[in-house]
Amino acid sequence: RRETRAKNADLGFDPSTLDACINTHGHLDHCGTYPLLARRGYRGAIHATPATADVAALVMADAARIQVADARFLERQIAKNPRDRREAIPPLYDEEDADLATSLYRPVAYHEPFRVAPGVTATFLDAGHILGSSIVRLDCEDGGRRVTIVATGDLGRRNTPILRDPEVVADADWLLCESTYGARLHDDIAFAQDELAQVVRDTAAKGGRVLIPAFAVGRTQELVWHLHQLHAEGRIPPIPVYVDSPMATKATAIFAKHAECYDAETVARFLDNGISPFSFAALKYVESAEDSKKLNELRMPCIIIATSGMCEAGRILHHLVHGVGDHRNTVLVVGFMAAHTLGRALADRRPEVRIFGETHEVRARVKILNAFSAHADRNEIGEWVGRMDRRRLRGVFLVHGEPDAQDALAAHLRDAWGIARVEGLEAGRAVTL
Repeated sequence: RRETRAKNADLGFDPSTLDACINTHGHLDHCGTYPLLARRGYRGAIHATPATADVAALVMADAARIQVADARFLERQIAKNPRDRREAIPPLYDEEDADLATSLYRPVAYHEPFRVAPGVTATFLDAGHILGSSIVRLDCEDGGRRVTIVATGDLGRRNTPILRDPEVVADADWLLCESTYGARLHDDIAFAQDELAQVVRDTAAKGGRVLIPAFAVGRTQELVWHLHQLHAEGRIPPIPVYVDSPMATKATAIFAKHAECYDAETVARFLDNGISPFSFAALKYVESAEDSKKLNELRMPCIIIATSGMCEAGRILHHLVHGVGDHRNTVLVVGFMAAHTLGRALADRRPEVRIFGETHEVRARVKILNAFSAHADRNEIGEWVGRMDRRRLRGVFLVHGEPDAQDALAAHLRDAWGIARVEGLEAGRAVTL
């Protein structure tokens, strides 16, 4: 974490010198630095789709609140104990900085070209990753030279609920491509509901709870969509479903606002029938801390979806404290768990985990459902890249992936798709094309 903070605090450039910023989507790892840019003098535009602008505003404000609260808590802990050798850690930014960054957003719809800087025109295409996520096409001119650069942002999967499939960009000279799951293959999305239903049935039969750590934006809404379907079709018992996250509740309201991002199936199945995808009889959104605590007193089967997605903060930690030691329960892993997180420790099925500084034996079943990933896997990325004009494509730079993922994807793009130049691009490395 010390290394992470150092990387975030030292940007390596003066933000006031930037011409413009483009935000592909509203996940924290894609918008969480903008308040710091604003704090350090950036006053240019942040271009994004309308849905991304709304999601990012929520995520940045939440990140600011957490940082300020954590900093104050640490200060109090140090003040209480004269022998505490820890140093106070100021927040990278606060809510005023997040508000300033939000004011810099300039929403632009999909497929509408817009000027980013002299000689640079951008166009947003649907990435199918989360609400409002975009692939960015940059058409650049410099001294009569024309170059088209495409950045995938985070590339989604085909045939996922709620959102449209990722659009294909046929013509590009250079591609910056994400590689999060470049070394892995996901389970077939067609079986996602079946597996989820089986987990719920098995856990309910034992009298246990299904505890699901999930990102507030994207994964929570997808799970609610599936559980709505399963309840309606009678494929799972009519047990209560709790979304225990004020942020997820707010994010769901943003999803409801931006129906222009929905795929045809969601429109036909829900909107055309006057039904909300994110509301059904067994579902309850939990906002207050007191109501959240009461969930741990329940003595009946239920499903609890709570943030954070990697179990590093938030209400899921309290539910894990009360539930991870019970063999009747299931901890359902439905997303990427980064190295050195509690979520990764659970996904690795370690016999013990540490939560709030205390060791807990893991007696609950840990089940991983890879089909719910919002990122394309190795083959899906390969198929997407393979539909480009490879005679024109001069090279691919892989970003947003751990080294083994980049290496595996690079080999796949070279061997299976005949792309000669594929390079892993380390964070902070600039490229001149």
